[in-house]
Amino acid sequence: MKIPAGQSQKIISSPLSKISRRHFLKTTAGVIGAPYVLPSSVFGANTPGNRITIGCIGVGRMGMGDLVDMMGRTGVQVVAVCDVDSSRLQNAKLAVEKRYADDSTAGAYKGCATYGDFRELIARPDIDVVQIVTPDHWHAIPAIEAAKAGKDIFVQKPLTYTIEEGRVLSDTVHRYSRILQVGSQHRSNNRIRFGCELVLNGRIGKLHTVKVGLPTDPAGPVRATMPVPPELNYNMWLGPAPWFDYTEERVHPQKSLNRPGWLRVSDYCLGMITGWGAHYNDIAQWGMGMELSGPVEIEGKATYPVSGVWDVHGSFRIEYTYANGVKMICADSKTNKLGILFEGSEGWIFVDPSRVDAEPQSLLFSPIKPDEIHLCESKHHKQNFLDSVRSRKEPIAPVEAAHRSCSVCILGYIAMKTGRKLKWDPQREQFVNDEAANNMLSRPMRSPWHV
Repeated sequence: MKIPAGQSQKIISSPLSKISRRHFLKTTAGVIGAPYVLPSSVFGANTPGNRITIGCIGVGRMGMGDLVDMMGRTGVQVVAVCDVDSSRLQNAKLAVEKRYADDSTAGAYKGCATYGDFRELIARPDIDVVQIVTPDHWHAIPAIEAAKAGKDIFVQKPLTYTIEEGRVLSDTVHRYSRILQVGSQHRSNNRIRFGCELVLNGRIGKLHTVKVGLPTDPAGPVRATMPVPPELNYNMWLGPAPWFDYTEERVHPQKSLNRPGWLRVSDYCLGMITGWGAHYNDIAQWGMGMELSGPVEIEGKATYPVSGVWDVHGSFRIEYTYANGVKMICADSKTNKLGILFEGSEGWIFVDPSRVDAEPQSLLFSPIKPDEIHLCESKHHKQNFLDSVRSRKEPIAPVEAAHRSCSVCILGYIAMKTGRKLKWDPQREQFVNDEAANNMLSRPMRSPWHV
């Protein structure tokens, strides 16, 4: 399906997405059993009119961390949580209510609503922000529905599962004038920002090569079909993805918040190329000054497991060529050091979340002058998002840049799967004269979910 950038398109939705708010509030008032907005005594100076109310979709391993982080921000109130696993849902509800009970003068609070269907949470008119921390194949649909419902959105990376979804999401966010921040928190790292500014301002001369190093995933075990746990709505968890019989390694651990198996299953996640790649390739394009564009040629190769539930790539190497001649080589950590290395005609800059290094070392003491290129500065990624919600100015990791960074990762995945050199038009967001590759820009969706 051809989707030129910026063109009006049909929005991802389901036949049930248009829930009547009046009907929803009427039928759920008794279930929620608590007012939507906390009394001002709970938050003191943060009166209800000044608070940002948040509903959290997905409260597993990453979701709980992001939920707790949001509750730690001033002027924020989490009012609802949603998950298809009822045990995780209740765990999140208890965490929210305990936090607000501890903060209140009364020492008690029972105002966090729970939902098993994200559409019911999004239908609430009192929610300002929706936080989405679900498996990757479930990012686009709730984010698009939230934007259409007038919500601002914080969504974990990678932005979407396909390039088609990303284009529709970016266009929808802009069409409805919403704020979206993706969880590319490395942009809020001062060391990384400084390293990218050095590159953009020519401190290493003419940039010619960028090397990105990523980890890889192991192959997984062969498992027999298991009964679906009673607390898991497995059909809803699969959502638009193909049906497969349940095994715990396909979803997430039932007794812990350890790393879930879905991160290694290609129906839900494309592997480390989008996992860590959404971070490091994003920084690479940021430092190259290409965050709103992309490569013009891609060539890749990879190894894949021959058995087991986990089927994402193992060792890999992808070479991207940009229109200005710069090459980006993204490969596993046996080939490239973990992080991002910018190589120029007069030196190099290396960045990762813990450090910035350079050759010559004197570059590290080179100040960025007032009249030079300065990237957006953020001291805290979620606070930057909340500040944008209030000011209506773009956050440090906005939707179009997130879409382009995610696209680079997916382009690498497609190149690895096809095993041939591909030519890409970053303006039209189409492969040149390669219909088979263009068919991989979208995916079939299981009914009732569709584009």
